[in-house]
Amino acid sequence: MEDLIELRDLRKSFGKLEVLKGINCVFEKGKVVSVLGPNAAGKTTLIKSILGMVIPDKGDILFRDKVVTGTFEYKKHLGYMPQIGRYPDNMKIGQLFDMMQDLRKVTSKLDTDLIESYNLKSMYHKTMSTLSGGTRQKVSAALAFLFNPDVLILDEPTAGLDPIAAEVLKEKILAEKNQGKLILITSHILTEADELADTVMYLLDGKIRFYKSMEVLKSETGENRLGKALTKILAA
Repeated sequence: MEDLIELRDLRKSFGKLEVLKGINCVFEKGKVVSVLGPNAAGKTTLIKSILGMVIPDKGDILFRDKVVTGTFEYKKHLGYMPQIGRYPDNMKIGQLFDMMQDLRKVTSKLDTDLIESYNLKSMYHKTMSTLSGGTRQKVSAALAFLFNPDVLILDEPTAGLDPIAAEVLKEKILAEKNQGKLILITSHILTEADELADTVMYLLDGKIRFYKSMEVLKSETGENRLGKALTKILAA
């Protein structure tokens, strides 16, 4: 498998609080990686560092073997779905999609699967302020996949979605993995990680506690469910 992203000795502090304490790892294409850990473990800072929303104090981020720390060009290869999408209240859904296409200057090879699956075109006339939390999540998901990125970073992607909408998104994630995409997912829903992830990264106190394939994780613990496997490893 081809390595898409590599993190080398990534460190980040906010004031005296050291949030990332030397993260070293490689993310391969065609994989779904579930990034787990308790609150304040460093998950959000790690994700935002990859996205370029946080600049590390030390270390490098490599994309396809090239150092991209502090640069912008590689971001066109990333799709991001935030846990809570914040958009201008008076903007219509259709205007939001048009604006993003204008900003990215991409009009061809768009991935409109989720726009169609969620029937968003019928809601293009609605302003963002009138949308339910679940509909906002659908918009965020559709935007993340729209430009057919090589890397998808999804933060609590099914939070707020109804069960059917959540299943649609999970099927889309697996389909994109099969197309060779790298998908990083942060989630507190372990059953979701069990369904989707090939690999689990567990962060604890700013360090990688373990980073293992789901198969190895379950084999080493003798457990078939991720929740039980995690409990056994973390208790050791």
